Amino acid sequence: MSAIHPPSPFGTNKKIVKGRPSTMGDDVPLNTTQLIRHAARSQPNREIVYRSGEEWKRCTYAKTYRSISRLASAMSDKLGVKPGDTVGVLDWNSLNHFELYWAIPGIAAVMLQMNIRLAAEDLAYIVEDAGASVIFVDTTLLPVAHSFEARTPGVKKWVVMSSDGAPINPDEVELTNWTSLTNLVDGADEDYDFPLIDESSAFAACYTTGTTGRPKGVFYSHRSVVLHSYMLALEVGIEPSDAVMVITPMFHASGWSWPQASVLRRTKIVLPGRYSADDLGDLTQVLIDEDVTVANGAPAILSPMLDYIKSLDEMPDLSRLRLGCGASEPPLSMMRGFKELVGAETIQAYGATETSPIATVNRFTPEALQKYDEEELWELKRKQGYPVPNIEIRLLDGIGNDVPWDGESVGEICLRGPWVTTSYNGMSEQELEGRFVDGYWRSGDVGSIDPDGYLKLTDRIKDVIKSGGEWISSIDMENLLLSHPGIADSVVVGIAHPKWTERPLVLAVAKDPDNPPSLESIHEHLSGTFASWQMPDAVEFIDELPRTSVGKLNKKLIREQYADYYTP
Repeated sequence: MSAIHPPSPFGTNKKIVKGRPSTMGDDVPLNTTQLIRHAARSQPNREIVYRSGEEWKRCTYAKTYRSISRLASAMSDKLGVKPGDTVGVLDWNSLNHFELYWAIPGIAAVMLQMNIRLAAEDLAYIVEDAGASVIFVDTTLLPVAHSFEARTPGVKKWVVMSSDGAPINPDEVELTNWTSLTNLVDGADEDYDFPLIDESSAFAACYTTGTTGRPKGVFYSHRSVVLHSYMLALEVGIEPSDAVMVITPMFHASGWSWPQASVLRRTKIVLPGRYSADDLGDLTQVLIDEDVTVANGAPAILSPMLDYIKSLDEMPDLSRLRLGCGASEPPLSMMRGFKELVGAETIQAYGATETSPIATVNRFTPEALQKYDEEELWELKRKQGYPVPNIEIRLLDGIGNDVPWDGESVGEICLRGPWVTTSYNGMSEQELEGRFVDGYWRSGDVGSIDPDGYLKLTDRIKDVIKSGGEWISSIDMENLLLSHPGIADSVVVGIAHPKWTERPLVLAVAKDPDNPPSLESIHEHLSGTFASWQMPDAVEFIDELPRTSVGKLNKKLIREQYADYYTP
């Protein structure tokens, strides 16, 4: 049976109908403190493995909960943080950061998740826009803090942390009003009595990191985070017997809720701390040694991890491993590589900061397994998946009409649900105009949905190449180019053309820089999928593709740099 096509029951802003009152405890609010308290009480000895400097150490849920209590007590009593105040965090995926994930929202304050890769100007903007009065910063990120401190007069106190436990050298701290984490929690109450927080209170502030305009603030509620965590645990199948490695930076949309879903299911947790591209081999070995069964990351992280596995003399058995993957469509070769080499499943998901972030997940339904052969299933794997429970999705054409779910008709992806934003922090009604329709958030992404309900992302509206009155999907072309034997990385952009409005230009990184593929070989590789008029007119080989702070291709910058490429 095919999926129910729109309009859905929630296709418009309908009036909420209230029926007979229930006898349930609807006045007991959902909040994240419940999750960590329950985990610490029911599985006090469950391990949390974390990197501390160059070492890997272990602690337990019970010990971590006591540390969280001390942090909450100290922030409330010593720093004077009150409900509704905003507290920023500049840190890696460390144990300190994990504890702050629970301590800050646990006192009804708002955790400002600060992307360490943003420019100083943007960091200063989000600190002031969110109203942060306190910021926690790891010693390794002090230069980042120093770069914007002068522009953030609203910050009254800095708390400096050392993820490796080493003493802090005051000479390295140029912040005006600071204390160390050690001094802050000294003597604090490890049996802190956490308040019962209204579930609509903000849990965290996350800011979009697009390539245009200022970052926009999205404030997640306790309710939205708890519900999103339940959904994630359900869709990925997270169990108490699992071990979860949180690879996605915890300052990106709450680490995709991996930390919260792990605590919800009381799993072993592995926190990689600070890592770079050069560390991914070591990180993969830890994943193997710690018997990690669930992890997450962008393709730019997971692909090098697969390369490390390929280099091993003996293939490990990772048949229980589920890899949540987002940010961009993972190459089919990567997904097949994980499955065929070590038995690991790649689970593609789609969403955005505005959707907390997961809105769709691609796992095979029983119907799909019966309907398709192996090669067809792999093609299905390239799609972004079906809407997760409680998420309503619509595809709207250029005049606001729903398009059919036939796998061919395309429209803008619009989303609504309990963890989808309905506004942006501080925006006026005039500024919000055009960003929402009938209560649905407009994603700016273009896609199609097949009769089975699987979403296929076609492009960003702004990235679709408009050539001669027709559209060319840059994403489809990029994904196909990644399977070219001579191309390591690629991006396709539409560049202004005097005759055709726009024409595609390929920028690529060659696997062998001394012998890059010819334009003719690229055309031949694309010919089975793209028509002759859709073929790129040119290819430029460069050393590295420009990306944004969250690892996405920076097409805006590329279009600016190559704006006159086709101009005579």
